[in-house]
Amino acid sequence: MTLQEIINDSKRVVFFGGAGVSTESGIPDFRSVDGLYNQKYDYPPETILSHTFFMNKTEDFYKFYRDKMLCLTAKPNKAHLKLAEMEKAGKLTAIVTQNIDGLHQAAGSKNVYELHGSVLRNYCMKCHKPYAVEDILNGSGVPKCTCGGTIKPDVVLYEEGLDNDTVEGAIECISRADCLIIAGTSLTVYPAAGMVRYFRGKHLVLINRDPTPMDEMCELVLHDKVGEVLDKIVL
Repeated sequence: MTLQEIINDSKRVVFFGGAGVSTESGIPDFRSVDGLYNQKYDYPPETILSHTFFMNKTEDFYKFYRDKMLCLTAKPNKAHLKLAEMEKAGKLTAIVTQNIDGLHQAAGSKNVYELHGSVLRNYCMKCHKPYAVEDILNGSGVPKCTCGGTIKPDVVLYEEGLDNDTVEGAIECISRADCLIIAGTSLTVYPAAGMVRYFRGKHLVLINRDPTPMDEMCELVLHDKVGEVLDKIVL
């Protein structure tokens, strides 16, 4: 079956996406040849984006974070827009994303489970007062709350656990879907990647530039750009 035929045959589509969904918006991914993990810094990005590093070298964390993690000029691409259209049409029940850029919501999607949080939300670690992303981007050094506490992005760092409510909601949607589209992810980041195992539906589709460990399990595998593929779907 083609992707169009699968979409036509499905009533409860869930989209599970990773960094490859946002690369077409100009946001770099992490693991490709030109991704963040293959660039040179004083510390490896995996180290910088860890809870321990954030707590012990907060100023160095924010230097990297402002420089590489905040892409606020990025706009939703064809993938984000088509998914919002699919939700509005009643085809798509949920988006489960590993991305932290907020582009799904910017495109108009409502039911989005952000497994790794969002750069758009920030809070004081002491009094939990919320702060906008512009407060972080336009500041310098370690951002501080009016109470004196350190402000932390609402992003899941290495060594930190995922939010339980987000995980449970995502798993419930995946387990009830009749079609799961996995896109733009290498399926190597756990525990997020493990969630696709909860799918018990009819159609399993994978759209990714490179092969993944799950290719052989899918009904349809498309090694192409996510936006280019989804944009062709007619609702």
